[in-house]
Amino acid sequence: MKDEKTPIEELREKLFAAPKHAALRMEEEEIERAFEWCEGYKDFLGSYKTEREVTAYAQKLAQKNGFEEFDSSKSYKSGDKVFFNIKEKAFILTVFGKRPLSDGVKIAAAHIDSPRLDLKPNPLYEDLELAMLKTHYYGGIKKYQWATIPLSLHGVIIRKDGSKVTVSIGDKQGEPQFVITDLLPHLGGEQAKRSLSQGIKGEELNILIGSLPFRSDSGSELVKLNILKILNEKYGIVEADFLSAELELVPAMPVTDIGFDRSIIGGYGHDDRVCAYPAIMAAVDCPAPEYTTVTVLADKEETGSQGNTGLSSAFLQFFIEDLAKTQGLEGRDVLRASECLSADVNAAMDPTFPSVHDRLNAAVFNRGIVVTKYTGSRGKSDTSDANAEFMGKLRKLFDDNGVVWQIGELGKVDEGGGGTVAKYVAHLGVDVVDVGVPVLSMHAPFEQIAKLDVYMAYKAFCVFYNQK
Repeated sequence: MKDEKTPIEELREKLFAAPKHAALRMEEEEIERAFEWCEGYKDFLGSYKTEREVTAYAQKLAQKNGFEEFDSSKSYKSGDKVFFNIKEKAFILTVFGKRPLSDGVKIAAAHIDSPRLDLKPNPLYEDLELAMLKTHYYGGIKKYQWATIPLSLHGVIIRKDGSKVTVSIGDKQGEPQFVITDLLPHLGGEQAKRSLSQGIKGEELNILIGSLPFRSDSGSELVKLNILKILNEKYGIVEADFLSAELELVPAMPVTDIGFDRSIIGGYGHDDRVCAYPAIMAAVDCPAPEYTTVTVLADKEETGSQGNTGLSSAFLQFFIEDLAKTQGLEGRDVLRASECLSADVNAAMDPTFPSVHDRLNAAVFNRGIVVTKYTGSRGKSDTSDANAEFMGKLRKLFDDNGVVWQIGELGKVDEGGGGTVAKYVAHLGVDVVDVGVPVLSMHAPFEQIAKLDVYMAYKAFCVFYNQK
């Protein structure tokens, strides 16, 4: 017979907040379902590594599931599904709800860019009979982590005649890969005296791409010439075409399960595709919502959300205005009544480096999706801070629907901090809070997340979209 709880145990259970491992709050059947669901996420993570590739994937998936391109001159009814492509680098999926737009829309906004290395406009050079490419890193990285790992090349080239060439090389079996070289320890004494952040400098992030010369006894830069010959034969480009290209180096390491229990996924770009994928799937799997749903996949978050595909631009505002016009409304009235989950990751507390976190307010692996009331740095600088009413509403929504969730800050008060797209959505008058998946090794070429956490993100977006 089970022992009865003592009065103090009952009081403690009633009054204390007691976060638990998600596996202890889920039925075995749901755990199995979560692991199976993550197989789709793993395929997505390994296959679509840039904002352009995710946008193309999202559009193809949307069209397969009955979404049509949005036309602001048309009228729409409940259950209609539309998409809007922004410059092939950002994307919106919308499902019209049963309620009028005057009751607001439910927004989930994730970003689909990740830290990487971009090629400079004039990248190609030869030195010591090696062909190299110069890069400019994109987003916050620890530069030393990018040396001596396999890299793949992705992006587009616009030729002088205006035609577009899509590039993706280094991820498929048998394709060549690329690398940044580093000094051997025997000769690295002076390098070892550098600070960790300067162990590899920005101008040392140069990509090794070849070493064979064009077969000629005369002329200089024959290795460079041979590389250009190969590129011309494969892509029909010349060196000047790099001036009108967006080419990105990303890690070529495969996505894989981590741990004897296979409970963790390791791969490149969890930040923020680990939130984008659940949001996309929730949009597709919620065909008859009460409120209209708007799933936003934004670009440029890792560099501050600037540019016409980042959320500091007006593309979301203008889209909502166009939606509103289909029902004879003003966009600002729709926005004021709307709510948003800013879907971005948080830093999981690492047992090897616990000192940067406040244990009472840090995200932990396998405790579910993280709700982050505010981000910013130090004195809540440059952030959105969700109001108590919206936090209370979300808390009840998640608890009543079996969403395992936790609260989380991004490190101790004076330790540093970071930002998300939340402040740009809040600027439009929308109630917004950050929610996302806790990540270990964030912004590294190979990040880690827990399967149960990403599944809870999917469940949270579905619940948010299906609320009455």
